[in-house]
Amino acid sequence: MGQKVNPIAFRLAVNKDWRSKWYAKGKDYTDKLHEDLSVRAYLRNKLQNAGLAKVVIERAWNSVRVTLHTSRPGLIIGRQGKEIEVMTKDIADLCKGAQVKLDILEIRKPELDAQLVAEQVAVQLERRISFRRAMKRALQTAMEFGAEGIRLRVAGRLGGADIARSESYREGKVPLQTLRVPLEYGFAEARTLYGIIGVKCWVNKKEDDPKAPQGRNDRGERGERGDRGDRGDRAPRRPNRN
Repeated sequence: MGQKVNPIAFRLAVNKDWRSKWYAKGKDYTDKLHEDLSVRAYLRNKLQNAGLAKVVIERAWNSVRVTLHTSRPGLIIGRQGKEIEVMTKDIADLCKGAQVKLDILEIRKPELDAQLVAEQVAVQLERRISFRRAMKRALQTAMEFGAEGIRLRVAGRLGGADIARSESYREGKVPLQTLRVPLEYGFAEARTLYGIIGVKCWVNKKEDDPKAPQGRNDRGERGERGDRGDRGDRAPRRPNRN
């Protein structure tokens, strides 16, 4: 069987961070974990069309801070901030009366966010658009916006086929084993009449990691070899006697 690891968890110690930042013990840990799951499910259902890419939950004593990374902050805020008030109240009820604060961070380039790209492809599959056309369009758009590389993979009953299969497309460089590469990962599901089609996306952003070690030049630590100059006073070569 294939051995798989989550790309985000694989890079936690290098260039990724946790999406739930708190500490608890015993039964308190179990309660807070289920609260986090309830909050994420609520936000996912509430903000289906708001371009929600990531939810970060932080806890301190009796307060909860929820950060929403979205490409459409206007839909989340609503008119005069009414939607924010409604969601704050609902999340406080899910967290058993804790003080809740909502922060919204806008994603400037949603075409380079792997989660949003995967969701966009899933939406097109639900609209009965050809999966090849949807994937190739996503690849082309990401590369035009400056991505170093992108890889898409869909699996399920593609095109309504009786036998499920998987297909993938890749463009550019997507080194999955190089941990210092700024790689983004996203997953979405398309619920079609024939069943669920899974969509996975990997995006390699063109960003320089300041923590990346500086490699040596091609000639090692000595650098370029200088001019050897004159060989000095050497005895002339003996003539060949043969």
